Order: sequence, then structure tokens, then C-alpha cells
Amino acid sequence: MADESRAAREIDFTTFCISLGSSAFVHLGEVPHPESQELAPNLVLAKQTIDILGMLREKTRGNLTPEEDKLLEHLLLDLRLRFVEKSKAATGGGSGTPG
Repeated sequence: MADESRAAREIDFTTFCISLGSSAFVHLGEVPHPESQELAPNLVLAKQTIDILGMLREKTRGNLTPEEDKLLEHLLLDLRLRFVEKSKAATGGGSGTPG
């Protein structure tokens, strides 16, 4: 029954963005996969998910509430910085810090 009530909840834009962001964090290897509890980085999937969030931001520009816009801006900034760090570490380039 708990699953039914969760499924019945309406998904709003914020929940959708947080869901995509959570997926990106899993793909970055920042948080464990919810089923296996293992860290399994996949930078290709992380980049795709981050790009989807970026596309959503561009396509919804001017139609978001200030709170939605701020959430998406901060989420994208955080994910993009972490992606750069992980990419540099994966290729052995740099000190692991962006810039």
C-alpha cells in the first residue's frame, strides 16, 4: 500500500529535477546505487543526465518560479563541477580541482 501512495503522488518540476539530479550523482559515483549499494561511476551516463538538466533549464527559461530556477541553477553548477573533477581524475589530468 505504501508503494501505491507513493506512485499516486503528483510529480512536479522540482521533484523531477531532483530525481534527475539524484541519478546524475549515482552515475558520478558520488552516492551508492539504490539497489546494489555500490559506487559505480559511469561518466557517459552522468554527462547525458547533466545535459538533459541543462536542456530543461534552457527550454523552461522564463517559465519557472524563482525557487525552481534557483534549484536548477545550483543543481547544474554542482553537478557540472563534480563532473569536471571526476573526468580529470579518470584521465589522470590535473590535481582533481577545477580551474
